Amino acid sequence: MIRPFIMLVDDEIPFVETMVKRLSKRNLKVIFAFSGSEALEKLDKNRDLDVIVLDLKMPSKNGMETLSEIKKKYPLCEVIMLTGHGTVQSAIEGMKLGAYDYLMKPCDTEKLMLKVSEAAKKRRDNEEKIKEAMVKKVLSDYGTG
Repeated sequence: MIRPFIMLVDDEIPFVETMVKRLSKRNLKVIFAFSGSEALEKLDKNRDLDVIVLDLKMPSKNGMETLSEIKKKYPLCEVIMLTGHGTVQSAIEGMKLGAYDYLMKPCDTEKLMLKVSEAAKKRRDNEEKIKEAMVKKVLSDYGTG
């Protein structure tokens, strides 16, 4: 299996440092950001990201605003919302905006790994479907399909 490439976005520096170590040990390629704005800048430079693990509560640009911008610019990128302040309402709102899933902090590393793997697979499957559709269209346009 291809090693998932993820970005962890959270304003709590000790949490980010701990999770980056844990996820890197599990064969994930991990980058991180400490704000929504920084995450969007890094996403512009790392368009091959599979999954973003995004904290809900952050100063300036919160997780919902960041999720909305990610999905507008990079609809295939999967986002797992992560929060210590979760409500059913925020989970529903995140899912409506296109989040893949929603996990509560502190979250079990193995559970997060499972969700990251599932989300990365979904992203790659969707990318493959788009490529296949493009090939069919080209073949059809040239009368060979």
